[in-house]
Amino acid sequence: MIERYTMPEMGAIWSQENKFQKWLEVEILICEGWARLGRIPLEAAAEIRKKASFGVERILEIEETTRHDLAAFVQNVSENVGEAGRYLHFGVTSYDVEDTALSLLLRDSADLLLKDLEELSSLLLRQAVLHKRTLMAGRTHGMHAEPTTWGLKLLLWRSEVERQKERLSAARASVSVGKISGAVGTYATVPPFIEKYVCGSLELASAPVSSHILQRDRHAHYLTTLALIAGTVEKIALEIRHLQRTEVGEVEESFTSGQKGSSAMPHKKNPIVSEQLCGLSRVIRGNALAGLENMALWHERDITHSSVERIVLPDSSILADYILRKLSWLLDNLKVNEQRMLENLHAGKGLVFSQPLMLALIKRGLSREEAYRLVQEASGKASQLKTALKDVVSADLRFTGLLDEKELSALFDESFFTAHVDEIFSRFGK
Repeated sequence: MIERYTMPEMGAIWSQENKFQKWLEVEILICEGWARLGRIPLEAAAEIRKKASFGVERILEIEETTRHDLAAFVQNVSENVGEAGRYLHFGVTSYDVEDTALSLLLRDSADLLLKDLEELSSLLLRQAVLHKRTLMAGRTHGMHAEPTTWGLKLLLWRSEVERQKERLSAARASVSVGKISGAVGTYATVPPFIEKYVCGSLELASAPVSSHILQRDRHAHYLTTLALIAGTVEKIALEIRHLQRTEVGEVEESFTSGQKGSSAMPHKKNPIVSEQLCGLSRVIRGNALAGLENMALWHERDITHSSVERIVLPDSSILADYILRKLSWLLDNLKVNEQRMLENLHAGKGLVFSQPLMLALIKRGLSREEAYRLVQEASGKASQLKTALKDVVSADLRFTGLLDEKELSALFDESFFTAHVDEIFSRFGK
């Protein structure tokens, strides 16, 4: 459950302690940049580097008066630095520090999520290879279509995860940008050198142009990418839920000793993890909309985005980390019922061979319309009589007059549907 989330890495990134630590890194580098320009004494910059520190509780105490978190932070650090503290925050505005530090948090979050995606991708590929030829019914509109394999389904998901890695890498680049350009981005009180020095030291790109803040399309890019990732997670989880239904029973979530599926019905084994993943994915998608709403601000800058971001950026990052790790756990422990897959496939009594049969008739000279009609009639009769399509066709002169017994048998061979599986896997190096 989400309240038992025990993966500390992402939570640590978004902790108050780490946020203030990133602010401190930026403030110290700004002072060092000024010292390199000769605007403040080198000794003062060294003193700031040596003594700069903060206390979360003290910052919160000061903020009760200042009603401004960055101002409270600077005051607390100045208290600890002493005389040289007067050079802290020199010539810069709050969001020079906050936005540059926020970019560090987003970059670190993206790096962790990329690791999660890589683990999921590797797991899917391993299992896809293992089940390359595990035959099952393909479904369109929820109905039996032609056969596929469980491995191909896993490979399809793996391919999508790889695309999400590419998208997240692009979003990481989009948010890995800093700005130290003053109150409205003109560098009036802080020269471009300071921005170049700070961003270079932090391995961030410098925004080519900014206003009071970094533009929020960058953050929307990150959040919408997380929404796309959540969409992939939900897609996979939803399919597992469908395949675990009593009537299908082809896969099953891990069910441990002592676990209870229902408080009232002891026989129940519900797909609760998959349902949880579907639900949490909705939260991430909703947060992405908030990120899009943050792009338009009064005269390029107000603080309507700030309160929203304090919620949606950490929450979406933590949730994305959670659902990716949980999905990997779910797939790694998933029970695959290969026998039930075959039973369900064969329950259709060969109706899935309707297209090969139709194509064979067309090759024998029938029009597509006539071939389609004959196979549709035979399929309807087989369904009504609850008998095999092959038996119906073998007793119908309209078919046997065109196709001999050997040809008919070949048309109902399941290997027809897996002839190109190896070629598909070869595209992934497998």
